[in-house]
Parts: sequence; C-alpha cells; structure tokens
Amino acid sequence: MMHNASFFLKYRLHHLFFWMLVFGIWYFFRVDDYARASTAFRVTALKVVDLALMIYIVNYLFIPFLLYKKRYVWFVMAFIAMILFSSMAKMYIIGKMTHNPLLYNWGIDLKRRIYDNVLPHFFLVTAGAAVKLMMDYGRLQKRMAEIAKEKAEAELNFLKSQINPHFVFNTLNAIYFLIQKENAEARNALHRFSDMLRYQLYEMGGQKVPVEKEIAYLRDYMDLQQLRKDDRYTVRFNYTEQVKEFSIEPLLLVPLVENAFKHISHHQDQPNEVEVRMDRQNSQFIFDIRNSREVLLTTEKPGGIGLQNVRRRLELLYPGKHQLLIQASTNEFHVNLKIDLS
Repeated sequence: MMHNASFFLKYRLHHLFFWMLVFGIWYFFRVDDYARASTAFRVTALKVVDLALMIYIVNYLFIPFLLYKKRYVWFVMAFIAMILFSSMAKMYIIGKMTHNPLLYNWGIDLKRRIYDNVLPHFFLVTAGAAVKLMMDYGRLQKRMAEIAKEKAEAELNFLKSQINPHFVFNTLNAIYFLIQKENAEARNALHRFSDMLRYQLYEMGGQKVPVEKEIAYLRDYMDLQQLRKDDRYTVRFNYTEQVKEFSIEPLLLVPLVENAFKHISHHQDQPNEVEVRMDRQNSQFIFDIRNSREVLLTTEKPGGIGLQNVRRRLELLYPGKHQLLIQASTNEFHVNLKIDLS
C-alpha cells in the first residue's frame, strides 16, 4: 500500500485522476448542450486541458518565479494577460469546432463574452492558486516547526552537557572529603554516586523520566552534599504524597539545588540551611528551594550559568506553562518554580 502511494506521488498520477474526474463531471452536465456527443467530448476536453494548463502555469511558474520573488506587478500583468489570451484562444477554437462564428467575434456582446469566459477563468485559476499557496504555507510551517524542534533539541543537549561535568566534579570533590572517614560511609557514598551516574548515563537519553526517579536523584545528591558539611548545616528535603505518577525532564531541577549548596552561608552563630519542598496541586507541580546565604557584595549577582540554563530549558520545554520566581534577601536566597502539567 505504501509502495503504491509513493508511486502515485512520484509520478503525479493523482493529478491525472483529478482532471479525469473533472472532465467526467463537466461532460455529464454539459453533454446535452451540443448536437452530438463527439462535439461535447472535444469541447469539454479542450476546456479541461485549458483550465489545467493555466492552473499549472500559475502554480509552477508565476507563483515561484514572480510572486515569491516579490515581482508583484509582473505577476498581476502575466496573470491577466494569460487569462485574456486563453479565453480568446479557447473561444476561437470552440467556435471553429461548432461552426459558430459568434463565439470568436468579440465585437458582439462583449459584456457577455467577459461574463461567460473571462470571469470563470479568473475565479477558477485564482482558486487553484489559492490551494497552491495554502499548501506551500502548510509545508513552510511544518518545516519551520521541524527546524525549531531540531534547534531546541540541540540546545537542550548542549545545556545538559554543561550540567553533567559540573555535577561529576562536585560529587568527586564531596567523596574526596570522605577518605578520612569510616569505610562503610565511604562505600555508601560511592554507591549513591554510582546510582546517580547511572541515572545520568541511562535516563538522560529519553525525553522525560518519572518524577520518582528525579526525587531519588535529588535525595542522593543532597545526602552527598550533607557529608561535606558539619553540624552547623541543616539540609531538609520534603515532598508531599501528591508528587508522583507524572513525568519531568531529567536533571531539570538539579541546577537549582546545586546553586543553593554553592551559595549557602557559613555562619558560626546563625543557622546555615538548605530546604527543598515539592508539592502538586491539581495539575500544577511546585518546586520550592531556599538557602541561607552570606551578605552579597554590591557587584555580585545572584545565580549564574546554572540558573540561566534552567530558564532557557523551561522556555524550550514548557513555553507559557511555567513560572520561575527568584528572590534574594539579605540573608536568604529563594527560588520558586511552578509547572503546569496539563
């Protein structure tokens, strides 16, 4: 079936069948207008060939080489000239076929000649050109969508490649601090790290992953980061029972958590905290993270490449369906992300 369809499209046989159908319908309704069926056949064939020829000339010559090249005046002039010439030539030939000189005598009843011949030509050919323009527009929109998708996928892959090395070096640095601790704890940390690395290697290829896997990844990441901190640091990770049974892009939330640990405060007499909360309210996923921080210098801006990546990925993945709020106070950095899952 597919082979037959491609054969028809390759040799444009569907065009042939379309014009055969037009001929059949036209002949059926006009055969009684002529004294003999053979005359009706020849006249109908002439009219159908004439109409088809004009439509193809407009669609495959005038539109590509004049209209699309913004030669509007030439297009209009060529279009009108073709309609007039075709109408006069067709009526002359039909007049000779039917032995009716009145058909090619344009000096007699000019208005009727224009109404019966020129105007039908004009509207039929215009309709054919309109179909061509709509089909070209549809193909253009489809191609633009494909290009935009390819560009978005390439950009997403680039952004993900920026995230991965950053994570690996951070984690290796965390494990480095475990060398002087108990071996059991070090083995546990390496096990978590292997799970996270496996997640990156085998889950990143898909478009989305279950949110449960993303939660497990974030928990392992935060546990590894906690190993680097002493009792002065508090790490909390909470999520409600509603955060389940939906999918999310892998590692979308990780830069937000990385940023929190990167900029966490190091107070001696005040709390140093990172808190993550996740919730789902109807079709809206809510991710909230805050961390205590040092007083920033006036030249230092909150965030960095990680947050820029998150913004860009959200624009590509959830256009018009997300809200990212970033607030920085004197002693706290707060990020709230809402994603519409509907």
